[in-house]
Amino acid sequence: MTKMTDLTGAPALPLNTIMAGDCIEVMKGLPEGSVDLIFADPPYNLQLKGELHRPDNSRVDAVDDEWDRFSSFASYDRFTQDWLREARRLLKPDGAIWVIGSYHNIFRVGAAMQDAGFWILNDVVWRKSNPMPNFRGKRFTNAHETMIWASKGEGAKYTFNYEALKALNEGIQMRSDWVLPICNGGERLKTETGEKAHPTQKPMSLLHRVLVGSTNPGDVVLDPFFGTGTTGAVARMLGRDWIGIERDAGYREVAHRRIADVRPFDKSALQVSTSRRAAPRVPFGQLVERGMLRPGEELWSMNGRHKAKVRADGTLIGDDVKGSIHQVGAALEGAPSCNGWTYWCFRRDGKTVPIDVLRQQIRAEMEDRPD
Repeated sequence: MTKMTDLTGAPALPLNTIMAGDCIEVMKGLPEGSVDLIFADPPYNLQLKGELHRPDNSRVDAVDDEWDRFSSFASYDRFTQDWLREARRLLKPDGAIWVIGSYHNIFRVGAAMQDAGFWILNDVVWRKSNPMPNFRGKRFTNAHETMIWASKGEGAKYTFNYEALKALNEGIQMRSDWVLPICNGGERLKTETGEKAHPTQKPMSLLHRVLVGSTNPGDVVLDPFFGTGTTGAVARMLGRDWIGIERDAGYREVAHRRIADVRPFDKSALQVSTSRRAAPRVPFGQLVERGMLRPGEELWSMNGRHKAKVRADGTLIGDDVKGSIHQVGAALEGAPSCNGWTYWCFRRDGKTVPIDVLRQQIRAEMEDRPD
């Protein structure tokens, strides 16, 4: 593998590149603490003992590739421990990892993640709306896969775009069971002979939800089992940088062509809903400093029962109670706490207007400033 360096002589990230080779060895050559998110779709170790057939005796195109074969559970565990160790080394302190798997491997992977120091945040069930049936009729239909989402360690920070996922879900809090179709139709990549280019190609909808929910534009996303490049394609569309690692030349070729055809979304379309906590902080005193409210002006409670006067230092006084907009509101209501931004109003032209309107005006100005 060709090593790259930046101007300081430190290893540089091969952004938006598919790297050839074994994922563990390639990861060893990447700089520590350089990746924001890892999405990993490792071999499932299906342990198939022979061909699968439908009731009409036609052959099922199952996963029987060499990369999914391990001599024993112990061998698979060693492989898992090795790539997870490198994955954790590459993550930034506030980075996170998603690993997807089936019942064949996800429980072993989950234990290995905890042993490696990762802190599990959620297990997310991808419930397939159109799963492949169980042709033998001896077990339940395998209608889901499980994803483990984890931070780098207990107490570590991580990105979670809660409001964006809520918006994706029509204003309802996103649950940990996701109903999405498997990859089929026009999205399914095929070889020149019409066969599946990859047996376990993941749908773009799945990666879209993962990346919108747990990364921001400009973040670096690493996929150590890149396959035909779903992670890279979605990352490119969403304005994220990506790195793929894939040892199979055929998969790399398909992924290169696929990603080259992807058109990134316009930057303005990449902005997502954010929580109020993530919005810029605006002190109430700034409204006074800017003359939006004047010292001596009266504010009224939303319920109309109380009033207070604005003071020059950005505090209020009402009924001999002095303090912040939150403290005075709480005292007048006899409540343990109060959100002064939604409690207090001012009057203009005979209309009662919440003071939060002024705060939002300042925030809009802050967001419109050029970088």
